[in-house]
Amino acid sequence: MNTPVVKKTQEPTAESRVYSKVTRRLIPFLILCYFFAYLDRVNVGFAKLHMQDALNFSDTVYGLGAGIFFIGYFLFEMPSNLLMQRFGPRFWIARIMVTWAVLSAGMMFVTTPTQFYTVRFLLGVAEAGFFPGIVFYLTLWFPSWRSARTLGLFILVTPLSTIIGSPLSGAILKFFENVDGLHNWQWLFLVEAVPSFLLAFVVLRYLDNDVKSAKWLSDGEKQLIVNDLAKDAANRELANQGKVDSSLKGMLSNGYVWLLALVFFSFNIGYYGINFWLPSIIKSSGVSDDLHIGLLAAVPYIFGACFMVWNSRHSDLKQERRWHIAIPAMIGCVGLALSAYCSGSTFWMMTWICVAMSGTLALIPTYISLPGALLSGTAAAAGIAFVNSIGNLAGFFGPTVLGWLKDTTGRTDTGLYILAGFLLLCAPLILALPARLANPRKTLVLPEQSSTPSSTAHNINAAPRR
Repeated sequence: MNTPVVKKTQEPTAESRVYSKVTRRLIPFLILCYFFAYLDRVNVGFAKLHMQDALNFSDTVYGLGAGIFFIGYFLFEMPSNLLMQRFGPRFWIARIMVTWAVLSAGMMFVTTPTQFYTVRFLLGVAEAGFFPGIVFYLTLWFPSWRSARTLGLFILVTPLSTIIGSPLSGAILKFFENVDGLHNWQWLFLVEAVPSFLLAFVVLRYLDNDVKSAKWLSDGEKQLIVNDLAKDAANRELANQGKVDSSLKGMLSNGYVWLLALVFFSFNIGYYGINFWLPSIIKSSGVSDDLHIGLLAAVPYIFGACFMVWNSRHSDLKQERRWHIAIPAMIGCVGLALSAYCSGSTFWMMTWICVAMSGTLALIPTYISLPGALLSGTAAAAGIAFVNSIGNLAGFFGPTVLGWLKDTTGRTDTGLYILAGFLLLCAPLILALPARLANPRKTLVLPEQSSTPSSTAHNINAAPRR
């Protein structure tokens, strides 16, 4: 008997148009907001080039101050995401942006290690919840089978903030020394904080809390999205087969959530170690001009951005997640280890840093899509924040360990080998997650067939979020 060939049908044009419309409305603006958030978080790496000598800080002091940001981030990230559910994404995102802008500008007044630690810690408290909040916000608009490509577009801001921000930071350091009696590193913190403050007020007028409150969508467009989200919830419940409790208590006792947190922790030790120390690593290889350091620091992120977009799209195309995380992690490990081995040559060190950043950045959007695909409702908001906060705790250890090793040995290559080892650890950890939970599925389960306990899950007339 001949088996009939089932041709894969193309995605409905109407559906593509709706999600393209949502993408055009939300993603560019969220990219702009996160661009300045990320810039305010990591510009301390460039400020170090002059701030450290001006304030007589050791590498250990700098590493601890750069990393202590993530202690505040860790402690307040999950509460912040839960408060976002209470007050609504629009208000809470604006609140976060105003607070971090004021504190980031306040870095210009730091004169002692204690003040440095305090402001960096408070900056982490202020920014806590922004990134996981945006990730959760996007789960209110896009089903899981579209999540990797959507998050890939949004997280593209991570390399873009460095591609644009590194030359900008280098230019501020080069041309703003002693302008109006301020050091160049003080101008760096001030200039790069102002846009975040101003954008917070735009958020209040531009963003909608959810699909139901979006006046720029027709009722039919809203219904299409809400039906897809309800179908996604039904498919998630089917895939979990009752083994994943989506309550807040169930989230905290879920071993898979802890596994995802451990994956992100091992990844971030490598990623933030590179991020905060790259300008200093370039300088130690023989480059002295601030603007040239800024331009060189942008190059690895260009390669990383390209690989990130390709990997996230390929992951959605193949409906596969685990190997699209494990393989880039291994590539990042090899690149980082070889960059340490070639640290005496600017050309070869930069070549392998480009390889390391390509692998490291590529896995982020695919990985970030997993907690939202595993959980739903309040558990999804808390779970995304929990995984992100545990993972970002590594941002404390990565820069701190590198700073201590630099002071102890006078070299950065030993620390880079350690960071590479943590990147390698991501691969076996993510492969321990069952494929049935990791991989999305666009099945034919209809919302009305679902046992999902929500009669309003696919009703656009349900009461909107505040």
